[in-house]
Amino acid sequence: MSDWELDLVLLVPDKNMEATVRGLLSRRQALALRQFRFEVYVHVERDPGCFHRGHDFLRPMAGRCAHGLILFDRVGSGQEQETRESLEKLVTMRLASSGWGDRGRTIVLDPELEVWVWSDSPHVDRCLGWEGRCPNLRTWLRTEEMWLKGRSKPEDPKAAVERVLRRVRKPRSSALYEGLAKSVSLKGCTDPAFLKFRQLLAEWFPEAIDS
Repeated sequence: MSDWELDLVLLVPDKNMEATVRGLLSRRQALALRQFRFEVYVHVERDPGCFHRGHDFLRPMAGRCAHGLILFDRVGSGQEQETRESLEKLVTMRLASSGWGDRGRTIVLDPELEVWVWSDSPHVDRCLGWEGRCPNLRTWLRTEEMWLKGRSKPEDPKAAVERVLRRVRKPRSSALYEGLAKSVSLKGCTDPAFLKFRQLLAEWFPEAIDS
């Protein structure tokens, strides 16, 4: 049994990302992870708060939790002129100097959370309320000039989600994001931030191999 109170503490900017993270972490077998204890906190100042003061928020937990992870959107953080990589490096350095050492990391979603929604899975249509409609969801978004031919994602992932939900008269809620995270194929998402999320969890909490 670990001496740590928690194996992982996560800081996110809003309820939608909290729901997404909780949904993903409920699928530990699909992610090939061992069991671990975690908690998710939402910063009251949203993306800018995670960027500017996330390390201060997590500072008191550095001696009680094995690993700390900050996630936020690049668009909405107030740092849109910076790259995802540069923001991750800066906030991770702040975490390191606030007591986490090499046990803290940062993942910036570029442009924002909805980029994780658009995987090649029929569950996306179902969760967004488009199942059984004609034309299919991707074709409709192309007719709306929101998904260019040959691209793997809509040009503006968040705007595309909102356009679809308005069309089907379905509210945008944290339950929707949790449902997507719990059902959409994890193999279909090739977003760099998502792949980093998977890799980081695999490094910290690898699935036990039976001897």
